[in-house]
Amino acid sequence: MLGALSGLRVLDFTWVLAGPFATRLLADHGAEVIKVQSRVTMEETERNINGYFNTWNRNKLGISLNVSEPQGIELVKKLVQVSDVLVENFSPRVMKNWGLDYDTLTEVRPDLIMVSMSGMGQTGPWKDYVAFGATIQALSGITHLTTCPGKPPLGLGYSYADQVAGLMGVLAILEALEHRRKTGEGQYIDLAELESMSGLLGTALLDYQANHRDASPIGNCSAYQPAAPHGVYRCMGEDRWCAIAVFTGEEWQAFCRVLGHPCWTMDKDFATPLDRWRNTARLDVLVEEWTKRHAAEEVMGLLQEVGVAAGVVQNAADLAGDPQLRSRGFFVELDHSVMGKTVSDGSLIKLGDTPAHFHRAAPLLGQDNNYIYHHLLGMSEDELEQYAAEGVIS
Repeated sequence: MLGALSGLRVLDFTWVLAGPFATRLLADHGAEVIKVQSRVTMEETERNINGYFNTWNRNKLGISLNVSEPQGIELVKKLVQVSDVLVENFSPRVMKNWGLDYDTLTEVRPDLIMVSMSGMGQTGPWKDYVAFGATIQALSGITHLTTCPGKPPLGLGYSYADQVAGLMGVLAILEALEHRRKTGEGQYIDLAELESMSGLLGTALLDYQANHRDASPIGNCSAYQPAAPHGVYRCMGEDRWCAIAVFTGEEWQAFCRVLGHPCWTMDKDFATPLDRWRNTARLDVLVEEWTKRHAAEEVMGLLQEVGVAAGVVQNAADLAGDPQLRSRGFFVELDHSVMGKTVSDGSLIKLGDTPAHFHRAAPLLGQDNNYIYHHLLGMSEDELEQYAAEGVIS
């Protein structure tokens, strides 16, 4: 079955997470993604035989190319000629230093769509700052809000900024492709991770601009309306927890039924949502006295049966066996020629008629050199051998 993006060719100069995640989404849905690597720079996240690389680079073709050589630059331009999209997530100076800026590349492919994904963007006083997910999250304000009141900032624990930027990158590419379909024109996309994350603060920015009120960390409390119980409660077992959120009077009554209407639920201090919110600390102690007598899964099941939002605080072992994820095909198994069976997350975009297809594990270094250089660019065997001997295809 052809994917929704079948016929689209993407030249992939990405590394680490944000860029590879974006191009993986395109590859999952049928785009021919050519990942460019060099033995010279192949280290850490770009080492082909590890779980990280294989998670973010499945379904892609792989070539080796040394762009520090002039012949390597010329080969990039030939690849651009036969590609629709180029994606890179280097620091702003890198592509320009190679002579591979957008203006130069459109001389060989006028309708090229090029995406540059960087931490701060291609302009501005911080454009050359070194950036990774954790620092972007701090600058975006989300780290400041991710803690309990009065406690130091905790941060999110993983590079969510990279995946958010990756999703934004895919959205930008699809918009540019639609524009090109209508006009025949390509365009350059300058995507800053900082901007991708700064729009995810909820009402914090609006509240400051409108009311000059600086949002503060609220821990597990509701950010939108008074609600209690609303938090994460310890359950039976070692380090087991369940999140519970009760907003309405109906939900409160259902919650009380599950608990068997203990006398404290009739306390006037808990009569209305605002009363419960004002007495959250006392209520949380009482709720946790109940949750600690039950397994987290039992708490979730009992409350969900009566329409109260509750969810186990799952760890990695829970997620690996999560029945909901498994029933929807979240996990994908692929055979790798060196690593054997690999498991990764599937595609979160589930198109009804043209679903994602997972047909190959991530490539080894230069695994598709013959197809790309020989069949796609028309290079002879002698040329390939010469470039390999000169360290250009390496």
